[in-house]
Amino acid sequence: QVQLVESGGDSVQAGGSLRLSCAASGYIYSGSCMGWFRQAPGKEREGVATIFTSGGSTYYADSVKGRFTISQDNAKNTLYLQMISLKPEDTAMYYCAAEPGTGCPWRSFDQRYFHHWGQGTQVTVSS
Repeated sequence: QVQLVESGGDSVQAGGSLRLSCAASGYIYSGSCMGWFRQAPGKEREGVATIFTSGGSTYYADSVKGRFTISQDNAKNTLYLQMISLKPEDTAMYYCAAEPGTGCPWRSFDQRYFHHWGQGTQVTVSS
């Protein structure tokens, strides 16, 4: 059974940094698409970044390019999201998602693609 557990969310000031982690269990890590999504209050959930765990190809939302970096530690079965230069508009619940045994959708954050989701970790950025 696949389980995803996020951690690392916190309250920071604008301009600060955070690193989110997503610990994955179950046979998911090799050759899977994993991603980070976020949902701000009153808004729909949106894609932030995805990575294909075999090869490491990545895709980012325009709003986070140059500030966020998605990465993986295969030995630890852990996905990361390094966030710098945080802005108040980055405030949201951040979710880890995974779809085992397949590549990522081409230049897309189609959430129907992902069948496994974590419970989320809250990031709050104050001005």
